[in-house]
Amino acid sequence: MLKSDLVLRLKARYPHLYERDIEKVINAILEQIIRALAQGDRVELRGFGAFSTKRYKARNGRNPRSGAAVFVPAKALPYFKTGKEMRKRLNQPESDVPKVLEAKSSAGGEV
Repeated sequence: MLKSDLVLRLKARYPHLYERDIEKVINAILEQIIRALAQGDRVELRGFGAFSTKRYKARNGRNPRSGAAVFVPAKALPYFKTGKEMRKRLNQPESDVPKVLEAKSSAGGEV
């Protein structure tokens, strides 16, 4: 699902809200998550999951094509761990999947 798809789904679910306002809220939430991760904080959304960063030290690597030694600088990469509720919902039997998801997937769209 793309961010624009999320905006459209929320617009359909909450028709009294303007699309531009929904987009502003989504952007604000994502911006705060990014800022927190950039500061080294952990962001936990109960039932959904936790965002954190994993730091990797600088090291010497090899170019797989040429075999030449290459310096790989230290870096931080985002890491996401799913929450208990999300794992539970993702692993439920097909018969328990909400009708909203079935309608979207039968229409050929991403879920």
